[in-house]
Amino acid sequence: MATADDTEATFYEALQQGDLERLMTVWADDDEIACVHPGGPRVVGPVAVRAAFEAVLVQGPIDITVHHVRRLEQAHMAVHHVTEVVRAETPEGLQTAYVMATNVYVRTELGWRMVAHHASPGLPQALPDIVEPRGVLH
Repeated sequence: MATADDTEATFYEALQQGDLERLMTVWADDDEIACVHPGGPRVVGPVAVRAAFEAVLVQGPIDITVHHVRRLEQAHMAVHHVTEVVRAETPEGLQTAYVMATNVYVRTELGWRMVAHHASPGLPQALPDIVEPRGVLH
């Protein structure tokens, strides 16, 4: 993938389509890739990451959109902080969950690949991010 943004778009499209094979193509071919789902343990390595997403996708595609993307990008690494909005039909009706996620990408010979996805329960981002004023060092 040409950019970290392209890799991220493919990752979320694969979740939206319930496509585990496509989702795994965004990950680096490295034994140290890692994933943390909300409330879950850290899983490390391609087999464990695949199993974690297989469990997530067992019910099918995920209604997920990404908002409030913040990027820190260097020549060979990119870190994206995002708010994931996940909607699911439950016995109580349509429910919405907010997830704060950090996605880490590295530039490889094959293009930009994900090396970490860490997601935690979040709150609706109706308020702006709390941002430290520029140039302030402590």
